[in-house]
Amino acid sequence: MYNALLVGLKRFLMSLGALLLLATLLFIAGNLWVLATTAAYIEQHPQQCRPDRVGVVFGTSHWTRSGVRNPHFHARMRTAATLIDQASVEHLLLSGDNRTQAYNEPRAMWRELYRRGVAAEQMTMDFAGFSTYDTLVRARDVFQLDNALLITQSWHLPRAVFIGRALGMDVTGCVADDQTNKVERRLQLREWAARVATLGDLYIWGRKPYFLGEPEPIEIPAKRTPIDLILPSTQLFPSTQR
Repeated sequence: MYNALLVGLKRFLMSLGALLLLATLLFIAGNLWVLATTAAYIEQHPQQCRPDRVGVVFGTSHWTRSGVRNPHFHARMRTAATLIDQASVEHLLLSGDNRTQAYNEPRAMWRELYRRGVAAEQMTMDFAGFSTYDTLVRARDVFQLDNALLITQSWHLPRAVFIGRALGMDVTGCVADDQTNKVERRLQLREWAARVATLGDLYIWGRKPYFLGEPEPIEIPAKRTPIDLILPSTQLFPSTQR
């Protein structure tokens, strides 16, 4: 009886070890896949980011748990304002969590960017960006974006770009890092796990966004040329229809 229990325990431990090894390999492979397939679409310097009409800014808390200003939030705002200032993007989609009246990421982003000189008409708020996945599905299906420039930290961008391109969007990433701040180990571990979970969202259980809603296309006024400012086009070329 004792020998049978010992044999059974050994088999169980061997099976458990094999499962843990397999899970570890899948975890590593999933992360490497996301990193390898997105590296070519991520630019480290805002001055070199691919111009696009709309930049998607991912929300995060204005403050850290310890009660100090969140450097990740301000790096994203600084980068987004720089992209607007250098005309690399014409409009910003501010997508974040608004789960309670006291916590409103899009509104905090709007206020900070307005303070930095971004015009109100150059910003659209998405109050249902509860996750990276939700933000990108809504960017495509609600705000009708086929392509966009994604603005967030370097540790977050591979997953964001991977999701966007898996959804059929032509997206690239623009890094919003603050070189004076190191990434917390907690954030790194969470992001490694999130990349693997993202593969399940996309290819296994077909995750749906928490809230989708009706289409609300972002309308950006066409840039007017110098001749347009002199005389409307309808007066330049009178209609020939009778």
